[in-house]
Amino acid sequence: MRSTLLLAGAALAALIPSSIRAETGQHHADAAAQQSTPAGDQREASDDILVEGRRDDTYAGTKTATPILQVPQPLTVITDGLYRAQGAINIADTVRYAAGVSAGSYGRDTRVDSFKIRGVDALQFRDGMRDIAAVYASITADPYNFSRVEIVRGPASVLFGQGAIGGIINLVSKTPNFADAGEVGVTYGSYGRKEVLADLNGVAGSTVAGRIVARVREAGTYVAHVPDDRVLLAPSLTWRPSSRSEVTLIGLYQKDDSGSTSNFLPIVGTLRANRDNPPLPRYLFLGKPGYDRYAGRLLQGGAAVTHHVSDAVTLSLKARYIDSHLDYFTHYTNSYSNPADPYLPGSNGRRIGLYASSVVARMAVFSTDNTLQARFHTGEAIEHRLLAGVDYSWNRVGKSSNLARQVIDLYAIDRAAIIEPPLVAPFSRSEQTQLGLYLQDQIRLWNRISVVLGTRHDRVRGATLQRASGETERTRDTATTYRAGIIGELAAGISPFLSYTESFQPIAGETSSGAAFKPQTGTQYETGVKWQPEPATLVTVTAFRIRERNRPVADPANPLGQIQAGALTTRGFEVEATRSLPGRTELTLAYGHNHLTGDSVASGWAAEDVASAWGSKTFVGQLADLRLGVGIRYLGEQVSSSPVWTIVTPGRTMIDALAELERDRWRLSLNATNLLDKRVFAICLARGDCFNTAPRNVMLSLGYRF
Repeated sequence: MRSTLLLAGAALAALIPSSIRAETGQHHADAAAQQSTPAGDQREASDDILVEGRRDDTYAGTKTATPILQVPQPLTVITDGLYRAQGAINIADTVRYAAGVSAGSYGRDTRVDSFKIRGVDALQFRDGMRDIAAVYASITADPYNFSRVEIVRGPASVLFGQGAIGGIINLVSKTPNFADAGEVGVTYGSYGRKEVLADLNGVAGSTVAGRIVARVREAGTYVAHVPDDRVLLAPSLTWRPSSRSEVTLIGLYQKDDSGSTSNFLPIVGTLRANRDNPPLPRYLFLGKPGYDRYAGRLLQGGAAVTHHVSDAVTLSLKARYIDSHLDYFTHYTNSYSNPADPYLPGSNGRRIGLYASSVVARMAVFSTDNTLQARFHTGEAIEHRLLAGVDYSWNRVGKSSNLARQVIDLYAIDRAAIIEPPLVAPFSRSEQTQLGLYLQDQIRLWNRISVVLGTRHDRVRGATLQRASGETERTRDTATTYRAGIIGELAAGISPFLSYTESFQPIAGETSSGAAFKPQTGTQYETGVKWQPEPATLVTVTAFRIRERNRPVADPANPLGQIQAGALTTRGFEVEATRSLPGRTELTLAYGHNHLTGDSVASGWAAEDVASAWGSKTFVGQLADLRLGVGIRYLGEQVSSSPVWTIVTPGRTMIDALAELERDRWRLSLNATNLLDKRVFAICLARGDCFNTAPRNVMLSLGYRF
């Protein structure tokens, strides 16, 4: 069965969701034409709408090109122009000004991008398919390789299968356009950051277009001996054999040489005093220079076919294969055996256990998603957009995990004596396959009311090699999930909505004890209103209640492992507003509040309040245009509890800034994140460790567009 599906998926390929045609006025365009472009979102067609910031149509909410005001769910679309102006370095940075989203849970993390939507962990997708199958098995994605980031708040399993309970982050890859354009640039910044970037698009005749995105970076970080080097090359090719058909091929090569900026420092000595000893340096490197690293190589290949069978019927097929190799060698203190006093007796709070971990990971993922979309009427005022789809995914993750322990003086580390565990452990192995069938009907009534109904059936099979016994544990799970929502356009641009959604999330991998993960399940009720009095303004207000089960969380006894906790309930509300003001001024406001109840391990440290504001203004001059921008981000206090104690991490406020000069085809930008250089804690966990926010980072970029 799997071989058949692999061959079928590889032969069919897929629609890249960055190819979405906008719907304007009464015209409902086919869902495969509006594309992202290099060099500032240039557009081929004269009737396309250019919006810098958040766009008015989205793919992720319905898997069709649907205006946001016709989707009974809060959605946010952030363009690359906006998050680059905000100084985004990693994917987590791209969403830090969105309502209900907290990014970088452990501060800036060079290993993984972490998100919480509505207080619970969110999954990352790329072009509508799951991007990562397991933690610490791959390197992070690069923001420069994407045209926009889409945020779906609330369960999304009916369409995406492996949708997280609180929501998903969908990255939309840059793909070719049928216009010659491009940009090249250089960046110099804090901690020795030096990089060269290029985004080049070219046309060969009227049927073939190609694009290549590249980034080469050599950089350090605010933690000694932790580099942030990267080589990225992402070619893509689009062929249009006819006006009704399009084929896109997309590839990716990425090589990272980095380490861990998350140092797992003990609470006693950071947040709390450690006897007469001074506070530990916030960015203390605990490892061994030349040994500690988070370095890997990532290969991806995908293909796309879109065929408009008629004006009313569209067939879309997509597939992708991922191959990832990663070495994760690190050291961290034993703050977990006795978090309130982790130091050895008689050492005056200086000597502590140090774990040495050497993990070699190999990951392979195949995904395919295929849809048939049909538009028809069942009455003069009743229009249907029916979407039928089948998706399949397979992943295999293998890890050789080696662990050793020693004792060090944390205030006078002898790095030459730090041990390096040999790579002798056999590879664990876990495999998972998922087959999903889904059906969605978008019903438009009297051109004012939109109803979305959907259902999905999933079958998931898993196999996990037990390291202790050498036996293979096999699991089989099935689930049927539903979705229903309605949104109506009233007077004065007001559109109230109501929705019910379910989620079923199969999880690859195993717990710290070696048991295979069980699937997560969740349900959400939501109501709200969207207000768009004019095209330049959009306000969304929503309230929700989410119930989830079987959530993976960090293992208090092993920070590199996970366990599955019990039920969790989230209640909250969100407000998000975007406004374009006269005088080339843009403003974005966002606020999210959520209250989590349930298992103390699962719900112990999500901030209840997240707020942000970003504004920019462009001054037109005779010699050059000057653009100034400033952003404020607030994350409320976080409470983490255990049987030992309760730890409160204070709330924090950060300021980001932009100054940019543009003349003709040249652009000079100065970005500063954490402008005031506030060095505070990102989170301290009751299990025993603390993590710090990144200090001020400044980048100067020079670019040329053509």
